[in-house]
Amino acid sequence: MGLLEGNFALLLFLATLVTGLYWLAEKFYFLPRRKQAALDLEKASELRLAELKKMGITQVDQVVPDAQARLLMQPWWLDWTAGLFPVIVAVFLLRSFLFEPFKIPSGSMIPTLLVGDLILVNKFHYGVRLPVLNTKITDGTPPQRGDVMVFRYPPKPSLDYIKRVVGVPGDEVAYINKRLTVNGKVIDTTALPDFFDEDQMRYFKQFEEKLGDKPHRLLNDDDRPAFVQGADDFAFRKNCQYSVEGVVCKVPEGQYFMMGDNRDNSLDSRYWGFVPDKNIVGKAFFVWMNFGSLKRIGAFN
Repeated sequence: MGLLEGNFALLLFLATLVTGLYWLAEKFYFLPRRKQAALDLEKASELRLAELKKMGITQVDQVVPDAQARLLMQPWWLDWTAGLFPVIVAVFLLRSFLFEPFKIPSGSMIPTLLVGDLILVNKFHYGVRLPVLNTKITDGTPPQRGDVMVFRYPPKPSLDYIKRVVGVPGDEVAYINKRLTVNGKVIDTTALPDFFDEDQMRYFKQFEEKLGDKPHRLLNDDDRPAFVQGADDFAFRKNCQYSVEGVVCKVPEGQYFMMGDNRDNSLDSRYWGFVPDKNIVGKAFFVWMNFGSLKRIGAFN
């Protein structure tokens, strides 16, 4: 399901912009004025000492260095704006163009990803995109079947979702009686030991499936029917035919068909339609932390 609600990228961009303006103001206006004030103080002190010396007074308390230090000190409000700019801009560039962290809040990608997994998403694999606008500015590797991809949820783009790419543009994807077929080829599965879900305290059927060159595990719930219940009225819905056995969809150009690995507990393209290329965020590839189980750390398919 959703990974993050609210446009954090926009907030980070605005924070970068605001702190950047204060950083420029500090560098080219406030700091030069403070330096000039400290220099003027030093010159005034030298003139005063010269006058006192003419009067025969040579023992004078030296308070100028302390006063200069206070004049040069950055005000607290600049500490919290201009001072934070280097850190904020580094985070902004890292998250926007290299790697972005996400937290898995739901079980739609079990058993590949568990609730609480903290993952890294490669932001340049599918092409570099402008922050906030998400407009692609460089070509990357097109999404492949089997990729685990983060994208903006089409019905509500403020939500980031994570699913597996099952169909690419031009593919015919069929999910009939809980068997996946792509372009007329049945995707073979191998039965594995049942998976125990600790949250639901029950077992699910577990299989290994191979999409492209990427083997991965998936779950089926024998208590859930094969047909899709409550599909939305999404764009290109005419490309999909629903029946009591499941669904068959022809993937339009520039669109992708996504499914969760927890097949019977995932709201995905079967329900809300295709993911346009403009909604792509990046390729998920690494679990960097799970505070409930450090064994989760590592790459995944």
